[in-house]
Amino acid sequence: MTEFCLVDKQNHIMTVRLNRPERLNALHPPANAELGEVFDDFAADDDMWVAIITGEGRGFSAGNDLRYQAEGGKRVPTPRGFGGLTSRFDMGKPVIAAVNGVSMGGGFEIALACDLIIASDKAIFALPEPRVGLAALAGGLNRLPRQIGSKRALGMILTGRHVSAQEGKELGFVNDVVPHDELMVRTLDWAKQITQCSPLSIRASKDVVYRSLDNPSLQASMAEQYDSVKKLVASEDFIEGPKAFSEKRPPNWKGR
Repeated sequence: MTEFCLVDKQNHIMTVRLNRPERLNALHPPANAELGEVFDDFAADDDMWVAIITGEGRGFSAGNDLRYQAEGGKRVPTPRGFGGLTSRFDMGKPVIAAVNGVSMGGGFEIALACDLIIASDKAIFALPEPRVGLAALAGGLNRLPRQIGSKRALGMILTGRHVSAQEGKELGFVNDVVPHDELMVRTLDWAKQITQCSPLSIRASKDVVYRSLDNPSLQASMAEQYDSVKKLVASEDFIEGPKAFSEKRPPNWKGR
């Protein structure tokens, strides 16, 4: 049972809905700790291949719950970071952010920690921390420049300005902008396309992409031995894929 989010699992897809709509899904330490446990469970569940995170109500997440902090709320250790994702560097499975509205500060940092961002045409993004004497230290200052380049990132960071979903796509951190009422249908379509692929192929591909980005040498990154690739090559799915193709039938992926 969860208190601060709603979790649904079906057809290899886990959907997590941040559930503090009265505070635009601003998150406090207990919520971050709970989300850390939710995504720990996702990582360990062999039947779950893709996760979607979105928000209940009008917002995706307004970021850190400053009111909770001002009211003297107790701090809880959150080793997995904001939303259970921003300090998680070992998630082999893909996570999609379905941004349904305001995505500010820590809320934007959650989205940036995901592998894909599908945005409602009503979504708004910002890292406004400097406007209140803070800084986006849950990965925003690190991930945004890596994803869109330093000049574009600093154009957002140094002003704290609001960016629309369409501009986010033009800048390069949003994958798709969809009509607001179609957000979850379209995001599920992205997730279903992923589940049609071999889950071990997906995990190996994600692993190689991110680890290659950390390696300044293209040659060294291509020569590196990746455990995720070794697991793929030794799997039943590595045989099933070509076999299904030759037999002109859909593959029966087992994830092992």
